[in-house]
Amino acid sequence: MIKALSLAAALAVLPLAAAAQEAASPEASVASAEAAIEAAAERFEARMEEFGERAEALGADESLTDEQREIRVAALWGEYAPDVQAFTAVVSEHAAQIAGQALAEVNIEAVVAEAMAAANASGAMAAAGGMAMNGAWASNDPEHMATYGLMAEYALGGALDEVDAAMVEINEATAKIAAGAVTDPAAPAAD
Repeated sequence: MIKALSLAAALAVLPLAAAAQEAASPEASVASAEAAIEAAAERFEARMEEFGERAEALGADESLTDEQREIRVAALWGEYAPDVQAFTAVVSEHAAQIAGQALAEVNIEAVVAEAMAAANASGAMAAAGGMAMNGAWASNDPEHMATYGLMAEYALGGALDEVDAAMVEINEATAKIAAGAVTDPAAPAAD
């Protein structure tokens, strides 16, 4: 179980370290952030290996009852918990800087233009324009108001669905950039 905990902690670090190494940036601040994360990961890994060895020794001590082992392992973990918190703080501090650099490379205008083109192609914008030009909007008839209210809700719902789809695309592009999978984020996607 102890090895599983230390292995899980080490595996949690790998994607961040890989993203830090692959997100090659000309800016020194991003490079220093990557170096800080890598150094923190090395220290953290060494501390978790040490914890694993000590916890295994406690687990192998046959002079202890199961309850005593659990108590001693919990106390041992108390010694290493600050290391986990320190590592998390370093990653949180520097990962935001790396992500900011990756987002700076995303061509937001191209993503928004593509989303707007998709909204126009879906007909949602044309339906909204047609309703706006219809003179019945000026009517005080409660039935007209209810009908057009429902139509407006439908049109806005379609437009919001397109915006949600565009946000999913932005999040996917950001994840790819952070993982180093995209080399030219300004290049349009092939359809």
